[in-house]
Amino acid sequence: MFRITKEFHFSASHRLDHLPEDHQCHRLHGHNYIVVVELSGETLNQDGFVRDYHDLKALKTYIDDHFDHRHLNDILGHSFTTAENLARHFYDWCRERFPETSAVRVSETPKTWAEYRP
Repeated sequence: MFRITKEFHFSASHRLDHLPEDHQCHRLHGHNYIVVVELSGETLNQDGFVRDYHDLKALKTYIDDHFDHRHLNDILGHSFTTAENLARHFYDWCRERFPETSAVRVSETPKTWAEYRP
């Protein structure tokens, strides 16, 4: 199995309104997010790639246009704007466009990661 990954960055705010008011994530706050998309294949295409990294520019454009310096609760339309739900959101978006997508990881801080892998 061949695997490739590409990393993307954005900054955004959010609130986890469903948590108790004394929970730090209930308050409005922000993160410098890192999104890593993983694509896998048992074979390579005619150019020797799982997929050309250049194709993934569409994900960068999507993130820049819809997520960077935005409020995630407004974008995703719910209060569960957790890293786990972001990983699933980006996985679904990528999988529609890049069938080789096998996982997406999202980091909110240098020490925390969430991953969606079906």
